Amino acid sequence: MIDLTPDRETLDPIEIASRDEISALQEKRLTWSLNHAYANSTFFRKRFDERGVHPDDFKSLADLAKFPFTVKQHLRDTYPFGMFATKREELVRIHGSSGTTGKPTVVGYTANDISHWSDLIARSIRAAGGRKGNILHNAYGYGLFTGGLGAHYGAERLGCTVVPISGGMTERQVTLIEDFAPDIIMVTPSYMLSILDEYRRRGLDPRQSSLKVGIFGAEPWTNSMREEIEQAFDMHAVDIYGLSEIMGPGVAQECVETKDGLHVWEDHFYPEIIDPVTEEVLPDGEMGELVFTTLTKEGLPMVRYRTRDLTRILPGTARSMRRIEKITGRSDDMIILRGVNVFPTQIEELILKCDGLSAHFQIELVRTGRMDAMVVHAEAAPEHSSSEARAATARELAHHIKSTIGISSKIEVHEPGGVDRSAGKAKRVVDNRPKE
Repeated sequence: MIDLTPDRETLDPIEIASRDEISALQEKRLTWSLNHAYANSTFFRKRFDERGVHPDDFKSLADLAKFPFTVKQHLRDTYPFGMFATKREELVRIHGSSGTTGKPTVVGYTANDISHWSDLIARSIRAAGGRKGNILHNAYGYGLFTGGLGAHYGAERLGCTVVPISGGMTERQVTLIEDFAPDIIMVTPSYMLSILDEYRRRGLDPRQSSLKVGIFGAEPWTNSMREEIEQAFDMHAVDIYGLSEIMGPGVAQECVETKDGLHVWEDHFYPEIIDPVTEEVLPDGEMGELVFTTLTKEGLPMVRYRTRDLTRILPGTARSMRRIEKITGRSDDMIILRGVNVFPTQIEELILKCDGLSAHFQIELVRTGRMDAMVVHAEAAPEHSSSEARAATARELAHHIKSTIGISSKIEVHEPGGVDRSAGKAKRVVDNRPKE
C-alpha cells in the first residue's frame, strides 16, 4: 500500500490547534448553539424550561451536563418539522430515516449547514488519504439516507471526480471500478465484501484494482474485517462515523497514517461519554454511550443527543482533536442471552478467526421451550464448502463462541452465497422470538 501521510501544512489550522484553542472555540460555539436552540425551537425551549435551565447557565464546558438529553423518540414525536430551529422555508434539504421501526426521523439543513457538512466530508476524505483530482466511487445510497449525498457534496468540495453509482447493482459496481479506475471508494463495509465476492466470481484479482483507499461507515465493523479488505485489495481501509440526527457521515474520521480510532471534528460537535444506565458523564478513557451536541447547526441543532453507540474518548494523535474508538455496539441493540451481553461485532471477530468461513453472517434469535437461543448463520469460504468441512467449521465457531463469550449457540454454516446480502447496512440480528 502506498504512503498517504498528508503534508501538515495542507490541514485546516484547527486540526492541529492546541487543546486550549479547541476548548475556547467550543465554549464560544456552544454558547451560540444553546441560545439558538432555546430562542428558535419550541421543542428545545420547553425541554430547557422543564429541566429548569437556561442558556445563560452555560459558563463553561462542564455546565453542559446541566442540560437535558435529546433522544431519537423526540424526533418521532415531533414528526415531521417540530424540532427545527429555523423556518421551513430556510431549509434547502431534508433527509430522513426509512421509518421501519415507527415514524421516520426527519432532519433538515440550511445552506450554511450543507456548506459545513461539505467541508467536513472533504476534511474526512483528505484525512483518509484522498486528494484533489482523485476519482471517488460513491457506493453509499442516495436519497433520504444521508450517506450518498453527504459523501458526494464533500468529495466535490475537496475537488474529487465523483462517480455517483449509489448502492446495489454489484456487477456494475465492479465493471465501473475496472473501467473508470477510481482511487477511492466510499461504501458500507459489509457491501464491500459483496464487491469482493463479485471480483472473485469473475476471476479478477482485486489487488490489481486501482483502489487505494476505502472509506467505510454506516455500520460497526472490526479490525479483522479491515485486515481482510486491505489484504484482498492492497488498499487502505479507514473508518468514517456519523449519524443523520447530528449531520450525517463526517462527524468523525479515522486518519490513514495512524488508523487508531476516529478523530471527532470537535470544532463542530462536542462529544460526551455517559453511563447509559445512570446517565452520569464519564471521564475520557472510560467506555460508555456517546452523546453529541452540535456547535454550528442552524436548521436542526441537537443538544446532548444520545447516539446509543458504545465507545470511549481518547486523546488526539494524528490530529489535536480527540478520538473515539471504533464503535463496539449499541446500547439499544445489545443482545442479552441468558444474562450474557453479546454484540454482533464480537461474533464477527470470532467468525473471521475461522479460515473456513467468509465474513458474511447473520444472528437469529429464537426461543426453544422457555429459553432464548442464538443461531449464527455463517457462510463457508469457497474452498471449504463441502458438507464435512462445513460441519467442522460449525464446531470450531461454536467452540470459539462458548469459550470467548460464554454461551452455547447453534451454528448453521451455509454454502457460499447462502447468507442474505445487503446493498446497504447489513441486518446483523433477526429476532424471531415470539412476541410477548
